[in-house]
Amino acid sequence: MQKNQIAIVFDLDGTLADTAPDLLASLNHAVRDHGFGQFTLSEVGALVGQGSLAMIRRAFSLHETPLEEELLMRLHHEFLDHYEANIAVGSRLYPGVETLLDRLSAAGHPLAVCTNKYESMACLLLDRLGVANRFAAVTGGDTFAFRKPDPRHLVETIAMAGAATGIMVGDTITDATAAKNAAKPLILVDFGYSAEPVAAMGADAVLSHFDEAWDAIGTITREWPR
Repeated sequence: MQKNQIAIVFDLDGTLADTAPDLLASLNHAVRDHGFGQFTLSEVGALVGQGSLAMIRRAFSLHETPLEEELLMRLHHEFLDHYEANIAVGSRLYPGVETLLDRLSAAGHPLAVCTNKYESMACLLLDRLGVANRFAAVTGGDTFAFRKPDPRHLVETIAMAGAATGIMVGDTITDATAAKNAAKPLILVDFGYSAEPVAAMGADAVLSHFDEAWDAIGTITREWPR
């Protein structure tokens, strides 16, 4: 790859793929013995994009039940074990993703994933979804000593993809903050797991479908450098 190429860096959960069904199933499995019943996506909401610890804490908070650290860690392990074994039962790529990846690759853009999901889980999920080989780099929340919204996570992911710079494509304020602090262009999708309206996050473009991404990326790259 040439260092003057522009990498397109994607978040994973809520951006490339709708992973909420499997994350929610693993939450319900982990807390099954605590009398909470089955949690729904409307109850857990945007926390599906903030990791398993946040989801477990939210489950106990909704029922005003104390949660000691030791129990949290045990439930966290149960969650991860269940999730790893069921990582792509209900998860699906969003419509238009594979077509976009094909067009970007054909145009010479290195592709990467920058997610706060554990790197091993991200790689496993991408493999199960059939797109792992599309990406020059996949980094997770445990790849470095820092993670989004720290801009170094994005910067180092771009470097690992073999590019000098890149565009961040995400769905939450975490992605937006990482991109802004790294001085990189930002594209947000409005169908992900954001707890806040993405239109107010100062993105260079907001997508409602990945069919819109090619033109948005083209506009940004034509205006390069920023």
